[in-house]
Amino acid sequence: MATWDPFGKVQRLRKANPKRPFDSKEGRLPPGQYLTEKFPVLHYGSVPQFDAETWDFKIWGLVENPVRLTWDEFAQLPTRQVVTDIHCVTRWSKFDTKWEGVPWDWVMEIAKPKPEARYIMLHSEHGFTANVPLKDALADEKTMLAYKFNGLPLEPDHGYPLRFLLPHLYFWKSAKWLRGIEFMINDRPGFWEGYGYHMHGDPLLEQRFS
Repeated sequence: MATWDPFGKVQRLRKANPKRPFDSKEGRLPPGQYLTEKFPVLHYGSVPQFDAETWDFKIWGLVENPVRLTWDEFAQLPTRQVVTDIHCVTRWSKFDTKWEGVPWDWVMEIAKPKPEARYIMLHSEHGFTANVPLKDALADEKTMLAYKFNGLPLEPDHGYPLRFLLPHLYFWKSAKWLRGIEFMINDRPGFWEGYGYHMHGDPLLEQRFS
């Protein structure tokens, strides 16, 4: 596993948006949630097929350096491991989940978002999208582009080969089958937000629906 040494610029941005105390010993279970040892499977539509020869990952929008990588190129990027709690809008929570992937710091440093960028849109297979404030991605040092869970490649039902991980928001924001990230100046609803889910999705505030 490669070691990732974050750049000072990203760390300064993160200090301006401190992470919330989700992993403290007390108060780990947000209101309205129940704890499960299982990993429930919930998604809309069928599980997409992965083809390493045609798969690519893109970053575009309000960035100085648009990015396009093949799967072989993506697999060579530096990675890190995190342990975190996750919380689904359908009311289950799972503690101490183990993930591995490319840290968000890499996205910031390689794409170089422009100063006016305030939001990101996650683009996944089948046209699925999810919107996230950029400050939320920066605030949580566990934000990553994840492709391993518990030391193994993600299972197809859980987003293989790649999913976004943003554990301090409801888990629909951690979009499965990720194919790209768009940087934007204005917020706009993603797939589930268009059907009435909350634009932000904070479990501590029970922001389930608009």
